[in-house]
Amino acid sequence: MVQEKIIEMLAEKLECETSEIAPDTTFAELGIDSLDVAELVMNLEDEFGVSLEMDASLNTVAAVTAKIEELKAEV
Repeated sequence: MVQEKIIEMLAEKLECETSEIAPDTTFAELGIDSLDVAELVMNLEDEFGVSLEMDASLNTVAAVTAKIEELKAEV
């Protein structure tokens, strides 16, 4: 569910189909810059009720999904 929502949010932002975004797709491959990532983080925090600190390891949809699921499990 988390991954699907992240992909949905990215597809809406990038105005593309969700099928164009795979879990191992990097944000660089999607053409997302640091400002877009910051906006995405804020939206994800609001959506999932977590505090997400982006770092270099969170560069794919799958990595962000795993981090959000980890944070939600701690709550």
